Amino acid sequence: MTPNIPEVVEEIREKFERYEAALISKDVEVLDDTFWNSPHTRRLAIHENGFGFDEIQAHRVRRPPGPGIKLERLRLDILTLGRDFAVVNLIFKMRGRGDLPARQTQTWVRFPDVGWKVVSAHVSVTEATPAY
Repeated sequence: MTPNIPEVVEEIREKFERYEAALISKDVEVLDDTFWNSPHTRRLAIHENGFGFDEIQAHRVRRPPGPGIKLERLRLDILTLGRDFAVVNLIFKMRGRGDLPARQTQTWVRFPDVGWKVVSAHVSVTEATPAY
């Protein structure tokens, strides 16, 4: 598997930015389209855990629109392996936490029938300022 083929990295970057914009505008259609519609999909976040697409989608519908928890990006890393697998890691300043960062990870898979989808996502906070 070849790491970070430039055009694959760019595809994932575009998908990730589309998702981030949809979080702010609460574009549920885009948010839902980003995640694999499967009971195997996971999203473990600070305020909820979604085990399966239906639980993840139910949380999205309840979430109010707005800027959310992200105040400032500190570091964004994209790793692609081959043409069908990617991981995105984001370290960011979270509203109301001062300088303590939060973290977000998404695992993306390209499916032959539906294209790129997030199969697993995780958002957490830390009590230490890591090097980044």
